[in-house]
Amino acid sequence: MTNIDIKKFVSMVREKRLIERILIYNAGLFIWALGVAFAINAELGISPIQLVPFVASEILGIDMGICVTILFLTFILLQIIIMRKEFKWINLTQIIFSFVFGYFVSAARLIVGDFRIPTYAGQLLMLGIGIVLISSGVVFYMQAKLVNLSSEGLVEAIVYKIEGSAFHRIKVLFDSALVVIGIVISLAFFGELHGVREGTLISAILIGKFMPFARKGIEWLYRFAKGALANKGDM
Repeated sequence: MTNIDIKKFVSMVREKRLIERILIYNAGLFIWALGVAFAINAELGISPIQLVPFVASEILGIDMGICVTILFLTFILLQIIIMRKEFKWINLTQIIFSFVFGYFVSAARLIVGDFRIPTYAGQLLMLGIGIVLISSGVVFYMQAKLVNLSSEGLVEAIVYKIEGSAFHRIKVLFDSALVVIGIVISLAFFGELHGVREGTLISAILIGKFMPFARKGIEWLYRFAKGALANKGDM
């Protein structure tokens, strides 16, 4: 094999891996978006990361996916302010995925539609499904090791600046801060709470705390799938 052939081969391998990682990344975003749709239909309060866009969409009368995109673009700006010269400009690709995620949120809401489980126990079940999907989606797309979505990018920027901090702990604080902002905006424009109930606070606490368990589960599934494919190849 010539040097040129080797270079072509390496390029093909890298390109294949990149495509796989992009697919994993977008699958994670879609799982996350499905979790958002389930949480909204539970009607126990909007999950923290979606609360501000939900309230904004109610105020402005526009699609929630658009408001999600605007919020995520704001997170990119905050990353630049926090990191300054340490900000890696490759992270500007977050802009692309901010639009992708906004589209997925709109699509997921159409897919889930008006599906609801009756009774309060059913609402709690839907909220639980939403929390699991959101946590798993965040961990899943981060496993692709491409670029963080701007919300997680902002959390990582804060973690980077605060020595000894942990991602899942800052994530809990970050989500709680978004809840407070959503409450303030809701009261300022409506004089009452919109999208804020017990489920909002439950999500703020549990989404970050569930992420370590979701990570272990996804890593186990990855190893299982990899082993299964290897055994199939040996047959």
